[in-house]
Amino acid sequence: MKKVNVQIMTLVAALAVVLTLSLSAHAQGADIYKSKCVACHAPDGTGSVVGKKMGAHDFTTADVQKMSDADLTEAITKGKNKMPAYGEKLKPEEIKALVTYIRTLKK
Repeated sequence: MKKVNVQIMTLVAALAVVLTLSLSAHAQGADIYKSKCVACHAPDGTGSVVGKKMGAHDFTTADVQKMSDADLTEAITKGKNKMPAYGEKLKPEEIKALVTYIRTLKK
């Protein structure tokens, strides 16, 4: 019986760690989005007035959401069209958190 309790407690602890890491990555992505992306992509990802004039993509659309993580990572890292590159300003884990956050903006 004690062995089962230890296994259950281990599983619960592991799930808590995974959820905590996932939530912190989401929070980090949200913070980066607010500081680097909102001006052009708007808080909800649909695109600000300025961003729309410059051709910023609407992150809530199926076209953006069906892009691979690698494609989004490349666009953020290298820039695309009028969007500046952030590869030298953000760490790889920050870009990954940003991609994860962009996925939450789907319709």
